[in-house]
Amino acid sequence: MKPTGTDPRILSIAAEVAKSPEQNVPVILLKLKEIINITPLGSSELKKIKQDIYCYDLIQYCLLVLSQDCSRIQGGWTTISQLTQILSHCCVGLEPGEDAEEFYNELLPSAAENFLFLGRQLQTCFINAAKAEEKDELLHFFQIVTDSLFWLLGGHVELIQNVLQSDHFLHLLQADNVQIGSAVMMMLQNILQINSGDLLRIGRKALYSILDEVIFKLFSTPSPVIRSTATKLLLLMAESHQEILILLRQSTCYKGLRSLLSKQETGTEFSQELRQLVGLLCPTVCQEVEEQKLHQAACLIQAYWKGFQTRKRLKKLPSAVIALQRSFRSKRTKMLLEINRQKEEEDLKLRLQLQRQRAMRLSRELRLSMLEIVHPGQVEKHYREMEEKSALIIQKHWRGYRERKNFHQQRQSLTEYKAAVTLQRAALKFLAKCHKKKKLFASWRGLQELTDARRVELKQQVDHYVRRHLGSPMSDVVSRELHAQAQERLQHYFMGRAVEERAQQHREALMAQISTNVEQLMKAPSLKEAEGKEPELFLSRSRPVAAKAKQAHLTTLKHIQAPWWKKLGEESGDEIDVPKDELSVELETLFIGGTKPP
Repeated sequence: MKPTGTDPRILSIAAEVAKSPEQNVPVILLKLKEIINITPLGSSELKKIKQDIYCYDLIQYCLLVLSQDCSRIQGGWTTISQLTQILSHCCVGLEPGEDAEEFYNELLPSAAENFLFLGRQLQTCFINAAKAEEKDELLHFFQIVTDSLFWLLGGHVELIQNVLQSDHFLHLLQADNVQIGSAVMMMLQNILQINSGDLLRIGRKALYSILDEVIFKLFSTPSPVIRSTATKLLLLMAESHQEILILLRQSTCYKGLRSLLSKQETGTEFSQELRQLVGLLCPTVCQEVEEQKLHQAACLIQAYWKGFQTRKRLKKLPSAVIALQRSFRSKRTKMLLEINRQKEEEDLKLRLQLQRQRAMRLSRELRLSMLEIVHPGQVEKHYREMEEKSALIIQKHWRGYRERKNFHQQRQSLTEYKAAVTLQRAALKFLAKCHKKKKLFASWRGLQELTDARRVELKQQVDHYVRRHLGSPMSDVVSRELHAQAQERLQHYFMGRAVEERAQQHREALMAQISTNVEQLMKAPSLKEAEGKEPELFLSRSRPVAAKAKQAHLTTLKHIQAPWWKKLGEESGDEIDVPKDELSVELETLFIGGTKPP
């Protein structure tokens, strides 16, 4: 979707690119540099221009031009170097919007790879160049390309891992030329200063290749610039990552590295960095690094644990605040209720006091009025009656107070008396139950001995009963025959019971088989859905039953397929004769219950 309010300069450049031939496109794209340079850096206008350039695919045109052969481009390396600057400046600070995935996953990695490929081409041209002026010019273009790549990596740190793993970057790092090598080493140092964490995320092979090349340049190159840069690179990698320091210290590939470093010249410009690197590779320093690593790990664990505890407390904080507010409000409510209750009691006391005062005042007024009514001769009598009534009231209250006091004093003894009565009642009930049990079991202690008179009496009773209940006489032979018949019937009963049990078991097995078949039929799929060997699960083991089922099936089909005039006069219950040759089919294809044949 094209943005609204596009800069007319961008529109004109896009129109020229679309209409011009392919060889003129690089020169037209150089006009973007003027627009970018005159726009203030970091302004919203510059962001809008970058979005317009991206939306009109001018960045993609720059990539296509950079991927072409440099000999076919007008202006040569001058145009290419300026296009790299335009591409890097347009990609940094750009907000792609809806095409973010394509921009970050395809366009940016492709741009970084093109920059590295251009660097390799410049490296080859620099090596093959014969004139010093040509070499200086190519070195200047190489510096522009590396600066553009560094600017792109500074704006998009996620590309550092791709650059470090690139084969073009490793070839640039392996350059034997001092000027190219120092430029690449400086670029690597700047990249690691931006984000050195990507160095551990690259492959093991790429990491070893970078370390090997840096160490090789440190010992094999006579140039102090490259040696200084290599030393600073090793020191930066060792200080930034303890894993690399342990690798340099313990790996067999770098055995003897510390001794070789200690033999280097000490009067050079990078002697301080060299001493620091040698100190890091010492065993004591390695042990300190390991301890520092463990300390950092412990601090990290503590930080995670404290963060977890803090987040846990923060999650519980709202509920704690709510509980605190609830308790405060309940306490405040109780205090308000207590204050109101005290006020009500004070008001009640005041009202009662006023009522007493009013009653006393009324009683006195009543007495005075009565004294005015009473005859003067009966005043003394009235006073005596009043004194007697007062004395009775005082005596009544005193006796009530005394009795209540005595009752409270005797309350403990009364409670003990009630408890004693309860215990006595329970003990008496228990003794009564025990006495009752003794009476029940007293008759089983033994039989009384029979006397002669009792024996004679019992014998008379038995004889009398026998005379009254005479039995039919039976001979010994008849009793034996009766016994034999009883034994035979008993044996017949037991034998029949075993047969009945077997028949019952057979019936139960058949019922279980029938229920299984019914359940299997209910769950069976339709003929359209049946696949594989599912129909074989419903084969019958009984051929007569299968033949009868087949005959019934053919009868039904024949009756359905017959014309209507043949069905006249037929009833639904009439059977149709089916030839025997129609029954010569595979009877195993029908299901009439049972299981799959063996």
